[in-house]
Amino acid sequence: MSKSKFSFKYINSIAVPAIISGVIEPVLSLTDTAIVGNVSVNATEALAAVGIAGSFIATLGWIFTQSKVAIAALVAEYLGKKQLDKIIGLPAQMIGINILLGSLIYGITYFLTIHIFKLYNAEGLVLAYTASYYKIRALGFPLLLFIVSVFSVFRGLQNTFWPMIITAVGAVLNIGLDFVLVYGIKGLVPAMHVEGAAWASLIAQIVMFVLALILLLIKTPFRLKIIFKVHPELKRTIGISLNMLVRTVALNTCLILSNAYATKYGSNYIAAFTIAFQIWLFFAFFIDGYASVSAIISGKLKGENNYADLNVLVKTITKYALIVSVTLSLVFFMLYSCIGPVFTKNKEVIATFETFFWMVLIMQPLNAIAFVYDDVYKGMAEAITLRNTQLIATFLGFVPVLLILDYFNFKIYAIWVAFLVWMMLRAVLLRVKFVKLLRLNL
Repeated sequence: MSKSKFSFKYINSIAVPAIISGVIEPVLSLTDTAIVGNVSVNATEALAAVGIAGSFIATLGWIFTQSKVAIAALVAEYLGKKQLDKIIGLPAQMIGINILLGSLIYGITYFLTIHIFKLYNAEGLVLAYTASYYKIRALGFPLLLFIVSVFSVFRGLQNTFWPMIITAVGAVLNIGLDFVLVYGIKGLVPAMHVEGAAWASLIAQIVMFVLALILLLIKTPFRLKIIFKVHPELKRTIGISLNMLVRTVALNTCLILSNAYATKYGSNYIAAFTIAFQIWLFFAFFIDGYASVSAIISGKLKGENNYADLNVLVKTITKYALIVSVTLSLVFFMLYSCIGPVFTKNKEVIATFETFFWMVLIMQPLNAIAFVYDDVYKGMAEAITLRNTQLIATFLGFVPVLLILDYFNFKIYAIWVAFLVWMMLRAVLLRVKFVKLLRLNL
């Protein structure tokens, strides 16, 4: 693969569908946030509830979808080796495990819902709304694990187009159903408030599940026939998944603590934090659309033992990711005073949001660098490196900074300074590790 192979056109052929596919999830969350935040009854409590439940669902998703890294990396590696026939039964075994896991997680959390969200400091009406939203929306968790697994197969095959199509269909359906089910249609559909947003997401996931199943069967060489003889690569796949699970537990420790502390500061703080964090996720998925090209291609380059091209790839992707992150930050700075009112009419929530949102914007270039190196190591299935980096960034960075600044009553600023330190450690540690890797292989 020559340097010219990583042209702007080539990278965008992978990145643009990945961006569209990636930003749809935060766009859906932003839509839920905006629609629920503008209901006529208990809007602040409803907004806080969707933020808390959505954060927990995202936490479960990030924790229990880590086989996606292993599936994509191994498919890409064997594609690079031109030996796909040797792993033809592996995805089916992992998908079967994921569906069973998703069903088990939903069953356990359903009965513990109230106890779980009390840990987020939710109480009263916020707790009631959060529990009702979660019990409906999380029904789709087993479907989510299936969909993510199928997307990983396509990514390993260097194909981001079909995941984009599936997620686009789900997004359009979800947004339309949000308006219909949350606000209702007079004489036809009753307004369902918070529960309407949950049903909209669940129905969209069911449709995405059906599309993912069909496209897996007709657009890939893989089938869902379960072979009970354990595949030789299954142990490695599970090992990668478990290391990524530990990494993600550390990552979600940050998210859980940030939500818990924002809730502790009051309803206005958690509502403002919910808006900012949904935008932060939107940025993350958008930037990661370019960064994910590193993951999609690096596994294949590893299979080819081509570290020279890997170095060129990372430099190129870093440049594009930085351009995107700076552009997004500048656009949102120009629209600064217009953003809060899109999500809520509560003036106190808007005022709180505007006091700290600038911090979200200034950290985006740093996020871009961290995401690129994250994805390089995901693509190469270097799960131990990712695990150790996340543990250091979380427990030697985020947690102590949050606790110290909270002690000195920095409130919402404590959370975002902790996020800034967290991302800085991730970026620096992975960059240092990558330089060492190149020295060993070039």
